[in-house]
Amino acid sequence: MSTNKQRRQAAQRHLQRQLERRADQAKKRRRNLGILLTALAAVVVVGAALLITGVLGGDDEPDDQAAAPSSSPAATSPAARTTNPDGTVSCEYVPDESGNPDLKDVGLPPTPEATPTQGTATLLMATDQGDLTLTLDRAKAPCAAASFVHLTDVGFYDDTPCHRLVTQESFGLLQCGDPTGKGSGGPSYKYAEEVTPETTYPRGTIAMAKTAAPGSTGGQFFLTYTDVTLPPQYTVVGTIDEAGLAVLEKVAAGGVQGVEGPGDGAPNIPVQITDMSVV
Repeated sequence: MSTNKQRRQAAQRHLQRQLERRADQAKKRRRNLGILLTALAAVVVVGAALLITGVLGGDDEPDDQAAAPSSSPAATSPAARTTNPDGTVSCEYVPDESGNPDLKDVGLPPTPEATPTQGTATLLMATDQGDLTLTLDRAKAPCAAASFVHLTDVGFYDDTPCHRLVTQESFGLLQCGDPTGKGSGGPSYKYAEEVTPETTYPRGTIAMAKTAAPGSTGGQFFLTYTDVTLPPQYTVVGTIDEAGLAVLEKVAAGGVQGVEGPGDGAPNIPVQITDMSVV
């Protein structure tokens, strides 16, 4: 028969084992919680990256907006503009050889070797939700402005949808310029971005979409109706008038298809560019 002392010692050993097991379980829980928090943080980072990539994705990129750049983009990447003695610039518009079936051949902007860098171009973007007046800044983005005017002149934007709306509180924009409406279409050429480290995207900005690869600006563009925080990689080509901003805000108030609250996708209120013209 065991004595009281032996029973107490056995109980103490049992309690010690329980405490050790509990400490080990607590340690495992802390480790698992750390793994979970790390995974959640990674999801947040990836989500933010996909949001930005989705917005910026342009002419070569499929609808999921997650395509990687070409393994050798430098082979067909256009050169940055160069300044001529008379103050004009030489823009390089190169054929898009990605094999994207959603590209539309509309030729190249005329006289790219002597692109003007002064003044503005005014476009009327007539839509079934109202008219927007777009003012393009030739001094800030001469190559993008010349391309935008060219695409307007050849009717590239006529009867095309604005395929994407983002309604985040500090990330509000409408993306247009793909004749297919799928987010992967564009003209048959591309050109280099015209940006500086100081490039920003405040409310009322017109900026050109692009893929993840450098030198992949084409015909898609986005219109911001809030201040938008993006890295300085997307050419700001001009500004939107107040009447146009009212149209964007009306469309944004309608929300995104299949989403309650802030979203990213096709707008509930469809926007069709009926006519884009130089005025």
